[in-house]
Amino acid sequence: MSASWLLERMAQWPDRAAIVWQGQQYTYGELLARVQHWNHELDQHEVAPGQVVAIEGDYSPNAVSLMLALVHRGTIVVPLTDSVAAQRDEFLQIAEVQVVIRFDASDGWQLERLPVQVSNALTQGLIASGNPGLVLFSSGSTGKSKAALHNFTPLLEKFKLPRHARVTLTFLLLDHIGGINTLFYTLANGGTVVAVPSRDPELVCAAIASQRVQTLPTSPTFLNLLLISEAYVRHDLSSLELITYGTEVMPQSTLQRLHEIFPKVQLLQTYGLSELGILRSKSKDSNSLWVKVGGEGFETKIVDGVLWVRAQSAMLGYLNAPSPFDAEGWMNTQDMVEVDGEYIRILGRRSEIINVGGQKVYPAEVESVLLQMPNVRDAAVVGEANPITGQIVSVRCNLFEPEELNAFKRRLRAFCRERLAPYKIPTRIELTEQEQHSARFKKMRKG
Repeated sequence: MSASWLLERMAQWPDRAAIVWQGQQYTYGELLARVQHWNHELDQHEVAPGQVVAIEGDYSPNAVSLMLALVHRGTIVVPLTDSVAAQRDEFLQIAEVQVVIRFDASDGWQLERLPVQVSNALTQGLIASGNPGLVLFSSGSTGKSKAALHNFTPLLEKFKLPRHARVTLTFLLLDHIGGINTLFYTLANGGTVVAVPSRDPELVCAAIASQRVQTLPTSPTFLNLLLISEAYVRHDLSSLELITYGTEVMPQSTLQRLHEIFPKVQLLQTYGLSELGILRSKSKDSNSLWVKVGGEGFETKIVDGVLWVRAQSAMLGYLNAPSPFDAEGWMNTQDMVEVDGEYIRILGRRSEIINVGGQKVYPAEVESVLLQMPNVRDAAVVGEANPITGQIVSVRCNLFEPEELNAFKRRLRAFCRERLAPYKIPTRIELTEQEQHSARFKKMRKG
């Protein structure tokens, strides 16, 4: 089966720590013993190859070993976390889930069967091939969530080449392509997965210190929250060697501050999509937003300033939307980029670009400036329709301390006049106390 090589490799390190969950270490030997236990349980509950199985949980020893057992068995795995609780029933229906295995806070589990027959032609084709599958739902930041169906076999293929064994914190959730990538990269190389009960900066820093974490894969939004919290001052983060960031555009001001605070830590921009998998990447340097993306199994091209990708690990298609691939297998990522030789700089999603009288404004550029303002904790920039210019730049700001709105507007505009072209300066300015990021720590600009 597809995961046989992975289980055999994991067996080489029986005494090495595979997972740290709730502060307790679980070795590779213990994890593999749980995989065997799950094989028995799945037999008892008649969970057969080709069935669609949802895992409701995070990086607990039982949830991880169940995923390994399900992949090895040739089922189609649908990971779901608490972050999508409001959409749970909708997601179960779209994926045509037949078995739900739900984990509680103590890693206990319940199994529920649903009276569902698989009717989606894509899923039927995958079942007929005998390969395991994976269903991932997009965050829905640009509308309705889409369900990407993957053949798990090519997703795992990239991990066969041995690489560094690292102690890695699992920040990105188990139902996110970045989380799946982190988990299987770590297990395939004999590293240690460190789970955290929440993505609070204080708890994350405490886990890094206590478990001597070397790699932190996360998002720019979380890194900005980390800087604001100053939790890094209260914990020993000297074990950190690598911080990777992706899922959204990194503000240059945030990257600059990170580089100043963690001068010995490599800062690496990553790039991936639920539809394609995670590409290999190389930042020009730790203080640069220029990055090379691609690597074995991936091809890239730039068309009219937009990044296109073709991948061997690409999904089979959406379960609830038309295919985004052209006849040759290329996908338009909708990400606008600048090019400098082999390097690109990601400017932002085409759908988020603001057009002010024919001039393009990228929200991340304006946000990067605003985050340098005294008393600004966070900022989200969007375009609003305007009958004269087509759109205007609108911003919602979170402040550290209360400030009178009109006084803040004058201060913001004066600050921006020295740093931005006039058409990029926000026209509409609001203050908010609501958080402006999702449960996946991704900036929310809509609404």
